[in-house]
Amino acid sequence: MADPDHNQAPHTTQAPQTTVNKTSGTGSGIIIGVLVVLVLGFGFFFFSGGTPATDSGDINVNVEGATDGAADAVEGAAEEATGN
Repeated sequence: MADPDHNQAPHTTQAPQTTVNKTSGTGSGIIIGVLVVLVLGFGFFFFSGGTPATDSGDINVNVEGATDGAADAVEGAAEEATGN
């Protein structure tokens, strides 16, 4: 009988090793965050029509049909509530 050739490498159950290179992306995240904040700030300034702190206006509310008796009644109720 012929001798079989037994020159094969032994079978191992160990998984092949792989190398994973990880790089940090925090620099680009900070830059994108700053750009988003700047765009939102410019958009708010543009759509508000100027600086909100200097654009203050007086608001007058007129209710038609109110009589002096209604105003006196409200003043009387306020005086009774506060004790003045």
